[in-house]
Amino acid sequence: MRQLRIAFLCGARRRRECGLGATAICVVALALGILAAPLAAGAQRPEVPRIGVLDQSAAPNPLLEAFKESLRKQGWVEGQNVGLEYRYANGQLERLPQLAAELVRLKVDVIVTWGEPGIRAARGATSTIPIVMALSGDPVGTGLVASLARPGGNITGLSLLNLELGSKRVALLKEAVPKVSRVTVLWNAANPVKALELQSTQDAAEALGVRVTSVEVRASTDFAPAFSTIAKARSNGLIPLVETLTIVHRRQIGAFALKNRLPMIAELREFAEAGGLMTYGPSELDLFRRSATYVDKILKGAKPADLPVEQPTTFELVINLKTAKALGLTIPQSVLVRADEVIQ
Repeated sequence: MRQLRIAFLCGARRRRECGLGATAICVVALALGILAAPLAAGAQRPEVPRIGVLDQSAAPNPLLEAFKESLRKQGWVEGQNVGLEYRYANGQLERLPQLAAELVRLKVDVIVTWGEPGIRAARGATSTIPIVMALSGDPVGTGLVASLARPGGNITGLSLLNLELGSKRVALLKEAVPKVSRVTVLWNAANPVKALELQSTQDAAEALGVRVTSVEVRASTDFAPAFSTIAKARSNGLIPLVETLTIVHRRQIGAFALKNRLPMIAELREFAEAGGLMTYGPSELDLFRRSATYVDKILKGAKPADLPVEQPTTFELVINLKTAKALGLTIPQSVLVRADEVIQ
């Protein structure tokens, strides 16, 4: 408006003093002012909200595609009305705090992450920016939230915790491979949630007449000696308890199980894709889709403290028939017909 007023005054004042030439110049100035006005308005367009994604793995992550698909259904389209800032640890968990700090410096509106290391890194970086857990183990038991119904603080999202599934996996393995009599449970002893799951698995195995050997890992360097211990235990079944450390090393675990002809059952489908015989547990794709609804509510003004932590509602059985063939096993039809997916 100031530009237009200046040009207008120029036309009134200079017409008398300078004649037609000055008038023409002022008309040009008026036109330029009109053209510049929309450009100035466009430059002041408000920024779109930004979502920080803290990923312990590497790109591309198909789970994030499920998250973004669900975001679009909520009306949030990347590059149009929302921005996403990605930070990948590429399996190097020690980088998570640094990457979380980067997202905080960018002043993102919400951080989405999963797994206890990622969630703790995000919480260590901020106590004010909302944090959505796409999946977590036992957020109450590990002190990440006050309770499922009233999480408090700046963290909410979804929990994987369901101790009954441990006994279900033992039963499925025994049904699929009746000869299983000795099972090794590979678990991260630094994760307190896994101690509860180990006990549940041991109780279920005992009820089925299956002996359990427990082998611990706490860091990446522990896997080689752990594999050596498992090989000497002469087990005929393997159950890795799934959390961040074992997820990162799932391909090594799968290769070891195949090499040593160990039928393996785990919680998440990635372990079947890595060479395990079977997986039974919550659908990660469903959890990541549901995490987008938390983001939607937060971007619309909801507080994480007021959004209850939810548990899994969709479970899937995945069977790797390629692995079964390599192990010389025939999966009973009674198990196959219950599979949600069969890897050929």
